[in-house]
Amino acid sequence: MYMDQNKIPKATAKRLPLYYRFLNSLHLQGKTRVSSKELSESVKVDSATIRRDFSYFGALGKKGYGYNVEYLLNFFRKTLDQDEITRVALIGVGNLGTAFLNYNFTKNNNTKIEMAFDTDPGKVDHNIGGVPVYHIDDLEEYIGNVSAAILTVPAQAAQAITDRLVECGIAGILNFTPARIAVPSNIRVHHIDLAIELQSLVYFLKHY
Repeated sequence: MYMDQNKIPKATAKRLPLYYRFLNSLHLQGKTRVSSKELSESVKVDSATIRRDFSYFGALGKKGYGYNVEYLLNFFRKTLDQDEITRVALIGVGNLGTAFLNYNFTKNNNTKIEMAFDTDPGKVDHNIGGVPVYHIDDLEEYIGNVSAAILTVPAQAAQAITDRLVECGIAGILNFTPARIAVPSNIRVHHIDLAIELQSLVYFLKHY
């Protein structure tokens, strides 16, 4: 019996895309099975954690055999809704935003930035990485049924833009600004502060 996905630990949920990407790579190489040890060495997660993560979804492996790559891949594809396209909007087409548009999640078939917003007249009404850039004043007109947004605007503009996104029905925000934006409890926000991550890395390099 599979565990209710609402009860899966958040740490486990965050590792699922990592497992999926590696399994997809194995599948493309023609490999049919993989051990938890091989998984561990490749995704840098210890074997016990992998077995515990997988146990939340039922008995997915066989002792002495390992895991069936195709079965796992199909299982995680359904779990992660890889067959459904998630439409994403990018807010803020500076250096980081432009990099996102050019990359546009080429390794994730189910995630696609479909539109971007900015105030720069040199970018508005142009395509960057094949993605149309609209003026931020036209956010409500174009955002439509987009369900997630990436926020790469100046910190002082983050909350006001967030409020508008919430009013538009956005369900999730990936926030790359230093601002700790406030949203209703039904909106999911993931904060990614690159400066803090770098400071943390430097600290660990010096002290561990």
